[in-house]
Amino acid sequence: MANKPIASDYLQYDAATNTYVMSADQAVRDDVEKHHWINVVRTLIKDWRLYIMLIPMILIFLFWRYFPLKDLLGSFKDSSKELLEVAQQPFVGFAHFKTLLFGKDKISLEFWMSFRNTFLTSFYGLCFGFPMPILIALFFNEIKSNVMRSIYQVLTYLPKFMSTVIITTLLTLLLKPADSVSSAGVVSKLLGVFGVSQTVVDGGLLNIPNYFRAIYQISGVWETAGYDSIVFFAAIIAVSPTSYEAAQIDGAGKLAQMRYVVLPSILSTVVIMLITRIGSLLNVGYEKVYLLTTSGNREVAMVVSTFSLEYGGVASGSSSGNNVASLHALATAAEMMNNIIGMVLVIGANTIAKKVSDVSLY
Repeated sequence: MANKPIASDYLQYDAATNTYVMSADQAVRDDVEKHHWINVVRTLIKDWRLYIMLIPMILIFLFWRYFPLKDLLGSFKDSSKELLEVAQQPFVGFAHFKTLLFGKDKISLEFWMSFRNTFLTSFYGLCFGFPMPILIALFFNEIKSNVMRSIYQVLTYLPKFMSTVIITTLLTLLLKPADSVSSAGVVSKLLGVFGVSQTVVDGGLLNIPNYFRAIYQISGVWETAGYDSIVFFAAIIAVSPTSYEAAQIDGAGKLAQMRYVVLPSILSTVVIMLITRIGSLLNVGYEKVYLLTTSGNREVAMVVSTFSLEYGGVASGSSSGNNVASLHALATAAEMMNNIIGMVLVIGANTIAKKVSDVSLY
């Protein structure tokens, strides 16, 4: 018997002709691969409107997500040599991270203070701010009038579309103490009426460290809870009406329906949103905190983002003996640690959710 000729694996041997032939399926696959880029161009031309809409998002990711990655190299480089590009500066390993974590100078102490404040601020926001959108969505679901529901939704969504500067200015005016030019804010006056110490009222609530976190969380709930309830309300209205009817037949009231019908039905949405919220546990934006920070509340108001802003050379107030370049490297290292911890929290929360409830982000 003659030896079969050598051929590639995708060919089939034809014993009648003692040759290898290409199957019909393989011929189709080869044709698709051959005309792949032609099909891509046709798809782009066909759906060109959709791809044009992607351009702003791509630019945002490039300029605000990918290009700044180059600056992260500064946390591993000797940035005191300012005349060199970041990529050309000498590599110093984890020296800046060691300075932040184990140093004894002022900048290390303030980093740990900002890290503690970041965690406490985010943790309180998770405990008190995360359940509020769910409660608001449940409230919207019980409103039978579509007109009234729309009015309430617009009123709760509105603060989200106000700028951070407007929100902080409003808080400052409401909580400001009386001075020689103007009277005290409305909230300060009400607190005085209800018997709060006049020393507290005259000093200004924003200047007292013990009140800063409460002010921040209450204003945060007012600002974002209504807008964040959109996701949960969309999950609630997707619940089948037959589930409510079955619960009513079994004698379940409104609260029982919420507990045994609505909440189990939206559990997957709640878990996904909780995982994403835990992932951003240490990402407290600097805008609102920075605008509400005063000399009186700085010890509880400074978070990692404002720490990086201050010591990165953008804001004044640094009194450390280090030069500006070294401070910029330390600020970059602080932000990088913050983001790495956030990534670890996402992975951990997702793993726990997958084992406990079989619902996960990925």
